[in-house]
Amino acid sequence: MPAAKSPAPKRALWKRILLWCIGLGAGLAVCAALVVGVTAALILRELPDVSTLSNYQPKLPLRIYTADGVSIGEFGEERRRLMRFDTIPRAMKDAVLAAEDARFYQHGGVDLQGVLRAVWADLGGKRQGASTITMQVARNVYLSSEQTFKRKFYELLLTTRLEDQLTKDQIFEIYLNQIYLGNRAYGFGAASQTYFGKPLEQITVAEAAMLAGLPKAPSANNPLANPKRAKARQQWIIGRMQELGFITPEEAEQARREPLKLRDAADPQAVHAEYVAEAVRQQIVAQFGDSAYTRGLNVYTTLTVADQQAAYAALRKGVMDYEQRQPYRGPEARVELPSAGDALDDAVDTALADHPDDGELIAAVVLETSDKKVVAVRGNGDTLEVTGNGLRLVRSALAAKAPAALRIARGAVIRLVPAGKDGWAITQMPEVEGAFISMDPRDGSIRSLVGGFDFGQNKFNHVTQAWRQPGSSFKPFIYSAALDKGFMTTTMINDAPLHFDSAATGGAPWDPKNYEGTFEGPMTMRHALAESKNLVTIRILDAIGVKYAQDWIGRFGFEPEKNPAYLTMALGSGSVTPMQMATAYSVFANGGYRVAPVLVRRVTDQDGTVLMEAPAAVLDDSNRVIPERNAFLTRSLLHSVVRNGTGNRAYVALKRDDLYGKTGTTNDSFDAWFTGFQPTRVAIAWVGYDTPRRLGTRGETGASAALPIWIDYMRVALAGVPVEKEKPVAGLVQQDGEWYFDDFTPGYGVASVGIDSDLAPLTDGSAGVPTEPAPQERNRILDMFR
Repeated sequence: MPAAKSPAPKRALWKRILLWCIGLGAGLAVCAALVVGVTAALILRELPDVSTLSNYQPKLPLRIYTADGVSIGEFGEERRRLMRFDTIPRAMKDAVLAAEDARFYQHGGVDLQGVLRAVWADLGGKRQGASTITMQVARNVYLSSEQTFKRKFYELLLTTRLEDQLTKDQIFEIYLNQIYLGNRAYGFGAASQTYFGKPLEQITVAEAAMLAGLPKAPSANNPLANPKRAKARQQWIIGRMQELGFITPEEAEQARREPLKLRDAADPQAVHAEYVAEAVRQQIVAQFGDSAYTRGLNVYTTLTVADQQAAYAALRKGVMDYEQRQPYRGPEARVELPSAGDALDDAVDTALADHPDDGELIAAVVLETSDKKVVAVRGNGDTLEVTGNGLRLVRSALAAKAPAALRIARGAVIRLVPAGKDGWAITQMPEVEGAFISMDPRDGSIRSLVGGFDFGQNKFNHVTQAWRQPGSSFKPFIYSAALDKGFMTTTMINDAPLHFDSAATGGAPWDPKNYEGTFEGPMTMRHALAESKNLVTIRILDAIGVKYAQDWIGRFGFEPEKNPAYLTMALGSGSVTPMQMATAYSVFANGGYRVAPVLVRRVTDQDGTVLMEAPAAVLDDSNRVIPERNAFLTRSLLHSVVRNGTGNRAYVALKRDDLYGKTGTTNDSFDAWFTGFQPTRVAIAWVGYDTPRRLGTRGETGASAALPIWIDYMRVALAGVPVEKEKPVAGLVQQDGEWYFDDFTPGYGVASVGIDSDLAPLTDGSAGVPTEPAPQERNRILDMFR
């Protein structure tokens, strides 16, 4: 038999093949390593210098605060509050580590244990991420969110570089400040304010766990949008914190049970200063340019929280009270409603999508009506029942024969407001507008400013931008000019009919009337201003000269071209803004000084360095615009308005003897004002329509529409402020309870005017009467003008 063939050649062949494969593989591995190495080297040259993050400076928004440090506005692409590592609470750091990267301080940037755990979870059908905090920093600071191999490779290289050049605390600080957490909030400092309305330094374990659940899914885990999912995530994080030893079992149990109070945009305690924030934004951007939105400027205004809240509430209440006195204009919309079920809920949601709640004005859809009851449902599913006085505004709209446009029936979109013990009342969104400003007359600090009923509906700032007729609230400036001409508060002027041709008015012939349409004959200047007599004021202006008066009002900050030199100026026919009125009335309040209104007190950078500070106001000869005794006497006249005249409602309501003011109602009741002060606070209230029209069906006045707003504000602003007693000033003497200039010359500057027959007529325009009557005779100057 032939000998068997040896298997050696086959083994040798396979050996050669194996060696060849190993060599090829090794060669490919070397090539791959070379390619990866070269690619990495090339990419590393392109990577940013992460060492700059050792001084991490993100884009920080422009923030605006009240004088007492409460945020009222934030402007920029991102809401962000830079927190240095040592100021971040331990609970917040532990919650984030428990949720995102428990081994952060043990691994070198890439957690291999985490990667293996994620792979194992993926194999089991449960997707799990393996990104460490360092990897997230690399991605969030430098990279896009695209899911490509190249981007992942960049991320790994950046992670290595970050771990090499920064400390763990530096990396963690960047993460805590950089990560997006929903609702335009970047970083946990901003998120704490966004979701809880409190500084991060005050966070609890339960709140920290809630915030720590946001990075994984900022929208899905948002406690405002999805409270159930957010709560579940929070509970899991609390358990992880206990498991990792960050908190004790007792602390974990307490955190699980802690009720969370999320920030409510409709919170009545919120500081609504949107008009102020926008005005300040414009001022700061004009001064610092667009960098104001990114360099972390902090602007501190002169507003105080108490004043601003009081002003906002007073204006809203005053406007809504006015609306309750007007006819009902009908539902805001109508919708066909299914009978019940999900279809009904969907129809309600659709109907209310374009009619959101507006603060205390709740939007609802009517489900059923009768002449004694309305049942409506809110967007949140609450069913509300309105009965009794809550139906006062809409009783006629519930009648079967009501016009179709006004009728309240099933499917009508209506507005409700809380009505105390009566539960709810039906109201309507206002068409009328309002404005309110208060300031300290001693230094010009603006304490409150409300530019309109709702900034979201109308961004036009009526305090600074609305040029309106001031009506009778302008009369004190004419009286002040008359005092400068030698008139006294006891001077008698005739309240009798007048007629002027077009040459005197600058327009059509004019037969002016008092508001009541009656005439009372001779009266003192004091009584005339207290009762706001138009005919008396016109006679005063005619006597002193319209050009003189126009020059005089310029001392208070009024623009001559906005207040033409015609007799109609006596009744406030010119144009002013509420801001101008506040500045002007401050002159009377502070004894004759004109102080510029101040809204921005100081501006700092993110580190607290002061970049700008408004100088303190100084009341001296440099800004004195009228004599002190003139301011004193005008104040005295305005005091009589409040004590005995058209502003008496303020004295009755506030029971203070240091209040001064003037009502203002323009022709045809287009504008309603109350302008007044206490020595520490000037406040101006205005009500009117943007397109001027009559206020109310029968005409409203400053006393009915504006004065209640002023009273409600002053009730809060002056709480605890001692009553100030008026102090006499130099240059005045008192007799029979009245004050006179000690160098009084009656009739100064009114040569063409006749006086009572038992007194000699005036002979020229400068010397007064040939023989000055005794003080007790001064009140006998009758029928002085015409």
